[in-house]
Amino acid sequence: MHDELFKRARKAIPGGVNSPVRAFNGVGGTPVFVESGKGAKIFAADGRAFTDYCCSWGAMILGHANPSVSRAVAARARLGTTFGIATPDEVRFAEKLVSLVPGMDMVRAVNSGTEAVMTAVRLARGATGRDMILKFDGCYHGHSDAMLVKSGSGVLTMGASSSAGVTKGAVADTLVAPYNDLAAAEAAFARHGADIAAVVVEPIAGNMGLVPPVPGFLKGLRALASRHGALLVCDEVIAGFRFGFSSYSSLYGGVSPDIITLGKVIGGGLPLAAVGGKRKWMRLLAPDGPVYQAGTLSGNPLAVAAGLATLDALEADPPYARMAALGKALADGVSAAAAERGVPAFCQSFGGVFTIFCREEPVRSLADARRCDTALYSRIFHGLLARGVYTAPSQFECNFVSAAHTERDVDAFLSAFGKTLRCL
Repeated sequence: MHDELFKRARKAIPGGVNSPVRAFNGVGGTPVFVESGKGAKIFAADGRAFTDYCCSWGAMILGHANPSVSRAVAARARLGTTFGIATPDEVRFAEKLVSLVPGMDMVRAVNSGTEAVMTAVRLARGATGRDMILKFDGCYHGHSDAMLVKSGSGVLTMGASSSAGVTKGAVADTLVAPYNDLAAAEAAFARHGADIAAVVVEPIAGNMGLVPPVPGFLKGLRALASRHGALLVCDEVIAGFRFGFSSYSSLYGGVSPDIITLGKVIGGGLPLAAVGGKRKWMRLLAPDGPVYQAGTLSGNPLAVAAGLATLDALEADPPYARMAALGKALADGVSAAAAERGVPAFCQSFGGVFTIFCREEPVRSLADARRCDTALYSRIFHGLLARGVYTAPSQFECNFVSAAHTERDVDAFLSAFGKTLRCL
């Protein structure tokens, strides 16, 4: 059935998918088509059931079809799905975020993480009157032109596009340094400090696999940005409300960004993201200021309803400690099993988010991640899939424990992983 669906999809959709990672190009084989989900389970079009550790790339922190979220969306849908006009729930949603995220005085709702970061970059340039952006290799900030920049062989690279269709001019003002390399960031500011509008960083990286910041990295970036008059933008589209009931940067990073982007969790599974920050910067957005941003579906009633229901559920019964414990048990079990069988793999994790890296040393940068054995990862992925476990179909992505996962789910994962290793 999946082969036939994929064949049909490829005739009507480029590559057969609406987001590239779904095509299984990183692991080979035919992608899974999902009909439904409930809790920690997803159910494929051919009737197979999987325990899901993709969780819509982290968005489904409460699990699939959570009753309170489903009820909120259904109730809202009966009243109308979109108006292109302000609604009371938008105000409540903004007030909720502002109350929960330190340093976020104001917030603008948008429709995707890409749009949130695009707005943050434009806002930083408008606020400073500068053009350059410093980002880090391996940190994905959406597919807006200025963020699609790859690093070369040197410590610092300028203006090399990682996508066809992006002009040289669009990326000419984007600098790239290795993640967790504060010295490289210092070198960038030494050369271009008067021209850098913002440092854009994932405070805990999630797009080369899970890679935590090394001690001093984030605080060093905060100091560099402040010293040179640049803004610090923390991209928490993945991290926000994932590791605790606020932003990662406030709970664990020890920094206060000027601008922060949020997504995934705050939308409760619907298209919703946000850009927020200090009042003096946010008031530069139209209609108050000269930095333009707009969207007919921004603050969509259905998405806001799902987001509010998700935040309310997380506040009423915080799942974070239990998710972290389950994630640690899973990661420790994976690493121990791989070591016992002499397989070059280990599991890097934090707070219920994890990546199985097919190498023996810790991963601290994209260069480290690129040294992983992607063929081995593919065999592990398909071994788990055959045993009813759905993980990220790429070595360079994260997996997520949700509030719906149980100890039994983790035990089943470790059993499937052990059986997979024995068949390698």
